[in-house]
Amino acid sequence: MRVAIFASGNGTNFEVLTNHFQKGDIPGKLALLFCNHPDAPVMERAKRLGVPAESFTVKSCGGKEEYEKQVLKLLQKYQIDFIILAGYLRVVGPTILDHYDYRIVNLHPAWLPEYPGLHSIERAFNDHKKQTGVTVHYIDSGLDSGPIIAQRHVPILADDTVDTLEARVHETEHQLYPEAVKQVLTELEKEN
Repeated sequence: MRVAIFASGNGTNFEVLTNHFQKGDIPGKLALLFCNHPDAPVMERAKRLGVPAESFTVKSCGGKEEYEKQVLKLLQKYQIDFIILAGYLRVVGPTILDHYDYRIVNLHPAWLPEYPGLHSIERAFNDHKKQTGVTVHYIDSGLDSGPIIAQRHVPILADDTVDTLEARVHETEHQLYPEAVKQVLTELEKEN
């Protein structure tokens, strides 16, 4: 099973997952990092961790449709079987979805179906919720609406700030995402 991770920013979840792949904790081979921002810090992480990395933008491709076609060509070049989204701040369109049905997972910093989309942690905090969470799910054509694989609650404490809550959400992500990816890839390997 050849795996690609898509990321757009700093890459902390990318690094956590890469470490699990490299130790053999998660089945499959991490064959590619794809980033839609060539200057994102995750590109340096990939270089440091020895993971092949490719990057281009929607603008450099002349639009979203051509971008998706180029991403698909890249996935075919690397013979990718499965995609993990780790802070990839783009909606995956039908060009890729059609080729990777139930083969793309995403991590979302909320207890879905609450707070889909951006700024989930801040929205939960500002709504004075007692808890939020982390969700791992398959992606579909909707916004954070695919079938849920795993979830874990994160309490919102009385003395929390958005920053302290965000730190605990990320800590939970770093625990839950490798566990969920391992479960999904182990099941896929059994099927093949």
